[in-house]
Amino acid sequence: MTRQALGKGLDFLLPKTPQPPDQPPKPFKVPLDKIRPNHMQPRKNFDPEKLSELAASIREHGLAQPIVVTFDEESKTYELVAGERRLRAAELAGVKEVDIVVRQVDSDKKRLSLALIENLQREDLNPIEEANGYLRLMKEAQINQAQLTQTLGKSKSAISNTLRLLELPEEMQKALQFGRITEGHARALLMVENPLEKQRLFSIVLGQKMSVRELEDLARRIQNAPAPMPPTTRRAARTPAREKTPEIKDMETHLQHILGTKVDIKTRKDPATGTITIHFYSNADFDRILDIINK
Repeated sequence: MTRQALGKGLDFLLPKTPQPPDQPPKPFKVPLDKIRPNHMQPRKNFDPEKLSELAASIREHGLAQPIVVTFDEESKTYELVAGERRLRAAELAGVKEVDIVVRQVDSDKKRLSLALIENLQREDLNPIEEANGYLRLMKEAQINQAQLTQTLGKSKSAISNTLRLLELPEEMQKALQFGRITEGHARALLMVENPLEKQRLFSIVLGQKMSVRELEDLARRIQNAPAPMPPTTRRAARTPAREKTPEIKDMETHLQHILGTKVDIKTRKDPATGTITIHFYSNADFDRILDIINK
């Protein structure tokens, strides 16, 4: 299914121009071998499964939208501006010619901007691809967020919320890209400022089925939990904090990964003795940790 074009879209950056005298003003068909790829195409990867699905649709129903191109007088060929995914799918479907619309593009910057808008409006991008597309479009087209909302017909809050996803650590962004977590889960993770707690919640989401609402409630409790009181100056002077060895830190990390929660290990004067503190933040969280331990 193609994404509905919203806002001013392509016409915001590229108004329609009169067609050359030897070409009709409406979309017309040309052979596929007369269309050259867009040398400024921002997308390098195309999902083979989705291309196959689109090819099957084109084979049965034809191309729903014409492909946007420019015309090169010298070579008498057309260069793709927007629609490479449809063009590839048409070729895969065995189509020999496709409908095109000729536009006038006077710079590589504008060509890239149009290709980006095409991706954002017509393809099912994942949220991280969409956020990166917003950033690149604003940079290449030299427009701000307010102008971007006009171009795409989306609210400023929707665009801002999508851009915030890029604040997540790379591991979490990749999980969202590949469908291991949902966009709702990602937004809940953004509610937690502490990097360790954020990572802990991320491990929980990956390790068990948790609804977005459950994760939001847990994230809210963690974010609003009071910070631990620092030791008094007198006590600190009497019992200075013991530096954790690399081995103890590695063990903490290992246990946190297994249990999906924060773990503190403290040794006494005799390093062979000490305490292990396992943190939990709700009854469900406590039960989950017990289940892991009992296994």
